[in-house]
Amino acid sequence: MKTRAITGFIFAFIVLALILINGYSFTVLFVILTTLCTKEFYKLVKAGDVKPQVITGLLLVFSVITPFILHFLYDKPISNLLFCVPFIILVIIIELYRNHTIPFHNIAYTIFGLVYATVPFCFFYALAFSDGQYSFHYPLGFILMLWSSDTGAYVFGITLGKNRLFERHSPKKSWEGFAGGLICSILTAFILSIYFTELPQIHWLLIGAIIASAGTLGDLSESMLKRSLSTKDSGSFLPGHGGFLDRFDGLLLAAPLVFVYLHAITIIF
Repeated sequence: MKTRAITGFIFAFIVLALILINGYSFTVLFVILTTLCTKEFYKLVKAGDVKPQVITGLLLVFSVITPFILHFLYDKPISNLLFCVPFIILVIIIELYRNHTIPFHNIAYTIFGLVYATVPFCFFYALAFSDGQYSFHYPLGFILMLWSSDTGAYVFGITLGKNRLFERHSPKKSWEGFAGGLICSILTAFILSIYFTELPQIHWLLIGAIIASAGTLGDLSESMLKRSLSTKDSGSFLPGHGGFLDRFDGLLLAAPLVFVYLHAITIIF
């Protein structure tokens, strides 16, 4: 427990500092988390006859995240994302020469690693530039609500949890824990709405509900993946916490939905 607490404090300090400093430090955080989470995914699914292309997959990752960085920091056209197409084709071509028993499994896992672990972080990165220039409000608020939800779910689940939420994939999660996470996330959203006024309070509260709900589903989805592979953690880089995917599994579904919600209310209102 002590190791977990120390690791969590140091990790949280680094993440929050990189968000708060400026757009360039946030970009460093974006690149590091995206690369490490995608690499962990490839390591996680690499078992038996399944051999995803790690190096080619990471090249594909950089072909996607680089246009995002150039677009938001230097106002380059987002159409540069088209340069990822040759890398997708390269994944297929390379598999022709690898002589593995299930080549299309390798292709599928290599490309799905991009969808599962890279694209969500691109949406998270884009949140910081929702108003046209870098602002730490949205990414900071997102992380605080996500962590509040995780903490609330853990505390309420340990103390009150009786009714299992989804026992088949995560036997420890409970409806009481989910309710606690939802309450804590919405409470954090309420506090944020007092200081961050670019959105009406109701929207902050709804975003808090989205993050708690989608974050829980993201956690369950990663648990489903790990159970199907008979693995406990996605990695061991963070003592007491597992891997980076374990820490950001909630973000994988929540970030795209929050971005879509912000885009929707911009169009509607």
